[in-house]
Amino acid sequence: MKIFGLRISAALAGCLLASTMVSHPARLMAQGEATIHGHVTNPAGQPLTSGAVMLTTDKNANNPNRKYEYTFALDANGDYKGTGVKPANYIGVVMQGPKTVDFLAAPVAAGEDKTLDFDMTRKEYIDKMSPADREALEEFKKKNAEVTASNAKIENLNAMLKQARLDTTAGHFDSAVKAMTDATAAKPDEPILWETLGDAQLGQADTAAKAAVAAKATDASVPDKYGVAIASYRKAITLNAALEKPNMEFAATADNQLGQALGKLALGGQPDKLKDSRDAYEAAAKADPSKAALAYFNEAATMYNISVRTGNVDGLADVADKAIAADPTKAMSYYIKSQALAPLITTTPDGKFVAPPGFVEACNKYLELAPSGPYAADLKSLLASLGDQVKTSYKAGKK
Repeated sequence: MKIFGLRISAALAGCLLASTMVSHPARLMAQGEATIHGHVTNPAGQPLTSGAVMLTTDKNANNPNRKYEYTFALDANGDYKGTGVKPANYIGVVMQGPKTVDFLAAPVAAGEDKTLDFDMTRKEYIDKMSPADREALEEFKKKNAEVTASNAKIENLNAMLKQARLDTTAGHFDSAVKAMTDATAAKPDEPILWETLGDAQLGQADTAAKAAVAAKATDASVPDKYGVAIASYRKAITLNAALEKPNMEFAATADNQLGQALGKLALGGQPDKLKDSRDAYEAAAKADPSKAALAYFNEAATMYNISVRTGNVDGLADVADKAIAADPTKAMSYYIKSQALAPLITTTPDGKFVAPPGFVEACNKYLELAPSGPYAADLKSLLASLGDQVKTSYKAGKK
């Protein structure tokens, strides 16, 4: 009985083993397959991003009918991978279209995760290149090195530009000027670097001018500080204009800033700079009509600030009209026009005030747009002084 029982046990074990094998045929087949992956580098040391890696067991490279058992496409990083590779002694071939680019022995064992990299910078590969191909490769490497260096330089300049703008916005003008002075020295033909330098220099000049006013003193260096900002803006404008396709939006920005700097000199005691300032604002409006409202308003504001000091309002009403036409919703433009026309108010022999054309309308429009504005009370007083002859659309208490 024991012997019989052992025989049954052995037979049963055999049946169990057979059942296991039948239940998982795919798993047993997969155990013999391999995977393969790798990277392909061209002779210049860059990833080869087009083509494929192909596996063949045909070792006759001259066979025009050579068959390939597997084909694995290269991706954008120069990588490839494949699964389900049967074990064999393959030749791995890098192909681009019908052209063989490189090849290596590629024995693949059962169950292996095969790494097969193709590095065409290796000495034996370069040595087999024709003299013409080697010369072309060296020329490419030289140009590529120059491009790489140029890109690194541009990346560094962009970082400096970004930081300088942040510093200027934060009022750290000295560090911004230092950075952009270095940047313009490194790339003196780039308009935006000069414009950004001008912004930082203008900030320095404004800071010095305000400090002098606060101290009730005169700072002889202020005009020179505005002068260097003006020179930087003009350099930016000239370089941009010389481009094959000048950036007109940039031109408008640089001209507007130039107008600001020249206007500060005119306000600081150089009245001859007012015309230059106005010319810059007019150029800004012409360069980018979509931003003409800003240029015309800045021109009007600059002229108004100077008129407060000098009493000269010649041309101010006309410029205010340009600003109003470009943006009829800006209350300050109407105020500036009212101040340009106020000196033209006359009196009759019986002592009545007579307003010039457009004055009352400008006052009323300011009050409609800014009924609680900083100049509302003054304009109300002016309108009241004109008496019954005024038909105003302003209503007291309007919000």
